[in-house]
Amino acid sequence: MRVIILLLMLCPLLAPSTGFALVGSSLPSAASNIDLLLERAMSENLIAGGVVVVGNREGILATASRGQVTSLPGAQLINDRTVFDVASLTKVIATTPAVIKLLEEGRINLTDPLSRWFPEFADTDKGQITVLHLMTHTSGLSDVSVNSEQSMQSVIRKVAAQNRRGAGTSFDYADINFILLGEMVHRVSGETLDAFCQEQIYGPLGTRETQFLPPNDLLPEIAPTSGNRGGVVQDENARRLGGVAGHAGLFSSAYDLSRYARLMLGGGLIDGKRILSEQVVAQMTTPYLCNNGHVRRGLGWDMASPFSAPKGNYFSDSSFGHTGYSGSSIWIDPEQDLFVILLTRRTNYRNVKDFNQLRRDVSTYAAADFNSLGDDVDVASSQVRTHVVLASADAVKSSLRSTKVAVVSTKLAARGSKVAARGTTSVARSSQKWLKDKRAAQCGTKSKSDKQIAKAGVRHRVSRAAKVAKSESGKFHQGSRKRRALPKS
Repeated sequence: MRVIILLLMLCPLLAPSTGFALVGSSLPSAASNIDLLLERAMSENLIAGGVVVVGNREGILATASRGQVTSLPGAQLINDRTVFDVASLTKVIATTPAVIKLLEEGRINLTDPLSRWFPEFADTDKGQITVLHLMTHTSGLSDVSVNSEQSMQSVIRKVAAQNRRGAGTSFDYADINFILLGEMVHRVSGETLDAFCQEQIYGPLGTRETQFLPPNDLLPEIAPTSGNRGGVVQDENARRLGGVAGHAGLFSSAYDLSRYARLMLGGGLIDGKRILSEQVVAQMTTPYLCNNGHVRRGLGWDMASPFSAPKGNYFSDSSFGHTGYSGSSIWIDPEQDLFVILLTRRTNYRNVKDFNQLRRDVSTYAAADFNSLGDDVDVASSQVRTHVVLASADAVKSSLRSTKVAVVSTKLAARGSKVAARGTTSVARSSQKWLKDKRAAQCGTKSKSDKQIAKAGVRHRVSRAAKVAKSESGKFHQGSRKRRALPKS
C-alpha cells in the first residue's frame, strides 16, 4: 500500500510533460481522464499537442495541456494562454456577436432581405435571402473559391450567379453565409469586422489574445496549423480575403474563449459588467428546427447536427457550441452551468471519425467529472492514475485505448442511473416544448420583429420562436435532394 501511495505522489514526475491544474474543484478524476485523452490523441498522431479548459460562469474549473507550441527544440509548453487559429469558431466568437450587437441596437433585423445590404443581389433570386437564413445556414447558397486576385465584390458576383436552390428548405453548412455576414457588419457599421469586434466585444470583455491578423511580437505564443506558420490563418479563402473574414481568420487562446463562454452563461454579463443584453443572448440561443427536426441551430451556434460531436453524452438539449477545422471546439451548457473548450495542434485531418471522438470524449468526461454526480469519481480516477504510474511509457501508449477506456467507461456506466435520474425532468420538459413548438421554430422562418422578440423574457425563449415562425410566408419542408458531403469544419 505504501508503495502505491509513493508511486501516486511521484506521478507528476513520471508522467510526460503536462500542464494540468484544478481550480476550486474537488474532483481530481478530471486530471486523469482528460489528460489521458490528450495523451492518447498524441500517441495516435491525431494531434501534436493541445489544451482543454473546463469552467462555469464563475471561472475556470480545470485546465489540461500536452505538448509544445511548436516542434522546435526548446519551444514553450502549450497552456491556456497559447494562441491558436480557431478557424470556424470565428463564426460564433466574432461574426455572430457582431451581428447580435447590430441587432440589439436596431440597426438590422433578422428578416432583412440580403438585397437591403447587398444591392448587388437586388435583381437576382438571391435578394430575398434573409439575415436569419444566413445565420442558420439555410440560405441555400454554396461555397465559392476565392482567387488571390479577387476582392469581396468578385465573391458576391460568384454568389449572384449561382443556380437557385431555395432559401429555408434545408440546413446546408456553408462558409459563404458568414463571409456575407462579416461583410454586412462592415457595410452596416462602417467598420471592418476585426475593428468592430475589438471595439464592441473583445475590448470590453478583456480578451487580449483574441484578434485577427496577430502582430509579429505574438508569434512565439501562436501554435502553427498544418502547412502554415503561426499567425497565418489556415483557411485559404480567409487568407485571400486579407485575413479578416466572417467565417475564419480569428486567433484566440483557451483562456480568452473561457471568458466568452462565461459571458454566454451569464446572459451577457461577466464579472458584473454587461456586454450583451440578456434578451439578445437568449435570442442567439433560441433553437430553430431544420431538416424535419433532425437539426437544431441557434443564431450562428450549433445545437444538434452532424457537427455536434463536442456535445458529448451528458450535455443538455439546451447546450450549444461550434467546431473549427484546425482542431478547435467549444460547447456551453447553461442548464448545467458548464463549458468545455478544446484547442489542438491538429496533425491528422483525414481521420475525422477519431478526432470527433476525441471531442466527444473530452466533453463527456468533463461533464461527468464536474457535475458532482457521485463519490465514485475519486475511486475510478485513482485506478486510472495508478495504471499510468505502474505502466511503462510505451505500455501507456499501446494499452491506453483498451485499459483506460475500460476503467473510465466502467465509472461512467456505474453513474449512468444518476445521470439519467438527474436529466429526466429537464429532458421531459424540453421534449414537451419541442413537441409544442415543432410547427413553429423552423429554420428559414421570418421573425415578426426583432424588438418584439427582445422584449420577451428569457424564460420564454422557445415560445418566442413560435412567434417568430407565425409570420413565415413559406412552409418548411424536407428537401428531397441528396445531402451534400459534410463541410470540413
